[in-house]
Amino acid sequence: MTNRFSIALASAAVAALATAAIAGCSSSDASSNVTQSGDGTASTLRLGYFPNVTHAVPVLGVEQGRYAKALGKTKLETQTFNAGPAATQALLSGAIDAVYVGPNPAINAYSKSNGEAVRVIAGGASGGAGLVVSDKINSVNDLAGKTIATPQLGGTQDIAAKYYLKQQGFTVNGSGAKNVTIVAQDNAQTLDLFKQGRIDGGWLPEPWLTRLVAQGDGHVLVDEKTLWPGGQFVTTNLLVSTKFLKQYPQTVKDLLAGQVDTADWINANKTVAATDLDAALKKLTGKSLPKGVAATALANVTLGWDPYASSLQTVADHAVDVNLLKKTDLKGIYDLTLLNEVLKAKGKPAVSDAGLGQK
Repeated sequence: MTNRFSIALASAAVAALATAAIAGCSSSDASSNVTQSGDGTASTLRLGYFPNVTHAVPVLGVEQGRYAKALGKTKLETQTFNAGPAATQALLSGAIDAVYVGPNPAINAYSKSNGEAVRVIAGGASGGAGLVVSDKINSVNDLAGKTIATPQLGGTQDIAAKYYLKQQGFTVNGSGAKNVTIVAQDNAQTLDLFKQGRIDGGWLPEPWLTRLVAQGDGHVLVDEKTLWPGGQFVTTNLLVSTKFLKQYPQTVKDLLAGQVDTADWINANKTVAATDLDAALKKLTGKSLPKGVAATALANVTLGWDPYASSLQTVADHAVDVNLLKKTDLKGIYDLTLLNEVLKAKGKPAVSDAGLGQK
């Protein structure tokens, strides 16, 4: 570890106090992993994820106990987030050990730490995002002068929306005839404002994409799948602290085993999984989804563990193009060794980071 990175970690330790307070945990919680057994097992794993359908694997893996079972004697503590930037801030500060996030926050965390603090150890989902708009908007050209929402500035959907609009000849948060205003806000607030007619749409992940259709009488103007070769692009990654990965490889491997088992169960039991996911999201958010939303949203997402590595470079290039990321060499962001060990043990094909590289 370089002196520069040591200084960064020291600064992050101070920042962890504030992050831990926001997260609802004490500063002592933010440094709870202080013991390790001889086999690389941590006493506690602090895991973050979102109450979204694109995070259905951790949502159900945690709720149904598959993650806890896979982790064995390691205690599982969880925390949910609305969007990636806040989640990666918690990871970089040491408030959590691993987190499911979209590609852009993962890339940004890697870039901020000069490629040292985090590693992507698995994918989690592909698809399940796009632009929903009101019935006043029937074509892309109708977006001029309108206001749309994204979950958080610099998040995956925020960058996707801004890149798409730029490619269509629009300006964002500027002026002129072809300007579109983008506001970053909580997904629940977006739904409320959309129903009130105070915003014109949102570029959102599932189930919010489907919720704006079902509850706000919106329609999908852009399904993000249509913008990618074969409709495949990474929506969710599993990002882990490099320090935690090195100290507790067995715990990380157990977490990955829980993810694979949960994804297999969901994909083999879509109807039951949709019902269980509906209940789990209600438990996390305090609100029920309208009938059929969970099943519709789940059908829009491909769940698993493939990192879709070739799409990550393109996502990074999009972020650079809209001035939300400096040019970053992503070589080294992946460490798929433990995932492939888990897949081999389960008789499944290996995954790779093929297609990733500096352009």
